[in-house]
Amino acid sequence: MRISFLFFSLALLAGTLTARPGPIAGPILTGADQLSLYLPLLKGKAVAVFANQTSMVGRSHLVDTLLQCGIRIKKIFAPEHGFRGAADAGEQVSSQTDARTGLPIVSLYGSKLKPSPSDLRDVDILLFDIQDVGVRFYTYISSLQGYLESAVESHLPLVILDRPNPNGFYVDGPVLDMKFKSFVGMQPIPVVYGMTIGEYAKMLLGEQWVPNDHFAVTVIPCKNYTHNSRYSLPVKPSPNLPDMQSVYLYPSLCYFEGTAISLGRGTDKPFRQFGHPSFPKDLYSFTPASVEGARNPPLLGKTCYGYDLSKIDVEKETGRRLSLKWLIKAYRLYPDKDSFFLKGGAFFNRLAGTDALQRQLKEGRTEEEIRKSWAPGLDRFKKIRKKYLLYGDFGS
Repeated sequence: MRISFLFFSLALLAGTLTARPGPIAGPILTGADQLSLYLPLLKGKAVAVFANQTSMVGRSHLVDTLLQCGIRIKKIFAPEHGFRGAADAGEQVSSQTDARTGLPIVSLYGSKLKPSPSDLRDVDILLFDIQDVGVRFYTYISSLQGYLESAVESHLPLVILDRPNPNGFYVDGPVLDMKFKSFVGMQPIPVVYGMTIGEYAKMLLGEQWVPNDHFAVTVIPCKNYTHNSRYSLPVKPSPNLPDMQSVYLYPSLCYFEGTAISLGRGTDKPFRQFGHPSFPKDLYSFTPASVEGARNPPLLGKTCYGYDLSKIDVEKETGRRLSLKWLIKAYRLYPDKDSFFLKGGAFFNRLAGTDALQRQLKEGRTEEEIRKSWAPGLDRFKKIRKKYLLYGDFGS
């Protein structure tokens, strides 16, 4: 495998984003911040950009920045939630034209998951810049895989502008059984995999999960970032992850998407609370409404009783791992166990990447008993992961 990487950087404005703890001090710079490293690769070429609302260079969008620098952009590819990031989770996003720049936008979510040969016929080079959250069922890594596959198949160079992983300081959860492969889980990785987009692309190529013959991808790495860093996202990555609390709780609470329980979509605390109308009425309450990014949320207009997690210290509460205690609590509280998992549990199993977790919940297993079943898969994955890291690892 011959993969080319650039390990240089230019200090640009980075606001208040800092790395802590760890041996590296100073502001974290994303790959996109370091224009001098990638502009020479794009000059004089027809460029396709995979981007969304997180693709910022300081206070300017990457696409606007590139146009101002004289880069010839032919088209924009957009993931789930669209180019401007306002679509609901799972909503079909149509291809359209960007009102600000007049550039065509090709949606890679819904019926079309990767660029076609005709999409790339007039393109010389591909650029990828999306802020991920480091969780398997967050679909941006699935979009990355499709984009990478098209680059390999079309023999086009791909440049990835790397960004820190806000959940990159641990690895946890069940490793996906490929019987449950879907767009919310494409590869045999755990729920929290502790890698940046650039590192993950290296792994896709190196493990031949994207078949290739010596394909070279250029990763513009972050500066002053390690897997010990705590990185606060300057732009919300999707409508229902509005702050860092929701990003940190997302790996633990997203399982509720496959159940009858509300996790706060349609409120001002999505992924920071959970509940159901059948839970005890003396608990904390909230009522989902129709809002931008959640136009038809589960349990719309129904008062839910449950738990507010918006003020807890997530890392202290969970110990640098995802937590199953809220899922276990909800299952025990829910009166009609046969209807807890939606549609026979099929989507829950895709989120978990296995049917074992559903079975273990039904059997009344404790969190520690469930965790023991994850250990062999996690150990195997951690050995693979180590081969592709670009940054100092957590615990080192």
